[in-house]
Amino acid sequence: MRINLACVGKTNEDHVKEGVALYEKRIRHYTGYDFTIIPDARKKLTREQQKTEEGQNILKKISPDDFLVLLDEKGAEIDSVQFASFIGKHMVQSTKNMVFLIGGPYGFSGEVYNRADYKLSLSKMTFSHQLIRLIFAEQLYRAFTIIKGEPYHHI
Repeated sequence: MRINLACVGKTNEDHVKEGVALYEKRIRHYTGYDFTIIPDARKKLTREQQKTEEGQNILKKISPDDFLVLLDEKGAEIDSVQFASFIGKHMVQSTKNMVFLIGGPYGFSGEVYNRADYKLSLSKMTFSHQLIRLIFAEQLYRAFTIIKGEPYHHI
């Protein structure tokens, strides 16, 4: 299985970039992993126009065969062990490509919500879209260590 973390917009925070790079290197030990930046919308648009433009950019990058997971505040709330089980289940089911998507500051367009196969919330708290990249990368690495029975995750 190949995993792709797709994000709307670039990050300009060096500490986030460094942390994400650290976990990406570790994740690649377990599975194919890609990181995709999707252009954010022009800033002089309304919120709805931004979501629509970003949604169009997102859908251009998603293949019909991709299993699309939105990282969204309205998504399912699961713990790290359950997340590892979710990843493991898709590995066993031979999911070819799983895309985890971090949207822009105003969320996703209706078209992106309709295309999604699953919605996942990383917390009830709100984090910056840049920081979510690091949090997700750490949780993905943690999931693989749980699957492999490695000592990173302390139960």
